[in-house]
Amino acid sequence: MGALDTMYRRASVRNFTGEKVTSFEAEALLHAAMSAPSAGNQQPWEFYVVTDKEKIQELSTATPYSKCAAGAPVVIVPVYRTEGLVAPSYAEIDLSIAQQNIWLETDEIGLGGVWIGIAPIEERMELVHKMLDLPENVKVFSLFAMGYPAEERPQQDRFDPERIHFMAPEE
Repeated sequence: MGALDTMYRRASVRNFTGEKVTSFEAEALLHAAMSAPSAGNQQPWEFYVVTDKEKIQELSTATPYSKCAAGAPVVIVPVYRTEGLVAPSYAEIDLSIAQQNIWLETDEIGLGGVWIGIAPIEERMELVHKMLDLPENVKVFSLFAMGYPAEERPQQDRFDPERIHFMAPEE
């Protein structure tokens, strides 16, 4: 199985078996995340791995779309530093790439997950920041609820050739 297979198979999983995710598995996801490219190699990311059930319940109230996190054994909270960055306006783009790597690795190792957007909505970013009592020099990017899938969901085929526009020189 390769990265392309995973990319075409990956789908949002919102229901989990409750089986424990090992620290080795969580670390594999974060290794994939930190393998992402970043603007100016600034690597603005930090990751909080939440396994505390009470904190997970609290995080599940952060947005109208985060309720599914309540049943996850793990919620990864990617954040980005606000200091010492060479290209601060690209931090959220860097985190998007890292988050995608987490998702692909999640599927690759037999887990499932769902990306819950927090940034760029300041109120949600601040709410999760307070819930976790995070350091002042970081901003919350997203939540990633994950665990062993209790459901199997096929990925939608989203390819649409009508959205492709070639701009080649005229011959």
